Amino acid sequence: MSEGGVLVEWDWWTVEFGDAHAGAVGVLVGGGEPGPAYFDVGSGPEVPSTSHWSAYDGRRVRPRAEALRARCACGWRGAAEYPLDWDAIGDEPLYEADVDLTGPLADWNAHLSLVRDKAAPLPEPLAALLVEIAGQLAATTADVPLAALRAAGVLERIAARITREAAGALSDAGLSAEAVAAGLGTTRSKALMLLLTAQDG
Repeated sequence: MSEGGVLVEWDWWTVEFGDAHAGAVGVLVGGGEPGPAYFDVGSGPEVPSTSHWSAYDGRRVRPRAEALRARCACGWRGAAEYPLDWDAIGDEPLYEADVDLTGPLADWNAHLSLVRDKAAPLPEPLAALLVEIAGQLAATTADVPLAALRAAGVLERIAARITREAAGALSDAGLSAEAVAAGLGTTRSKALMLLLTAQDG
């Protein structure tokens, strides 16, 4: 998944919100977010880069992270900053160091709670049925993977039909992309695409 054209390796993801609210640990350098970290792999037209927090270790020409904070694919950034103790980290690469990420994770979970509170609640019977279907599919995948794939295909087709019908009803009701995005717990651009697709269908 990319953010602003840079490959982002997201640390956290939920089935409930998918990639619209994937979470990651962000870094701060000089009080702001640095650009991508590049890796020197010798000569060549492409230089690999990443924005994963563990790459900002000050090695070679990469910047060294001063603090961490939570970030989300929707653009949200956590207010709390968690300074890195480089005296304790020493010369270890960040990906090998024992860095405590519980603060950023808790902040991202709090952000998801706010998103969840604004989203349209699922009726209890439907929510329970979805949990049951997920369990049945997981069990079938372990025992009969081909049957699980067939079932997943059926669900995709059901979901596509319901998506068109429900999005069409929302479009006919004149709901804005912002209202749909909040109700779904997704981004405005994805909600707008959903509404436009329903109109085309």
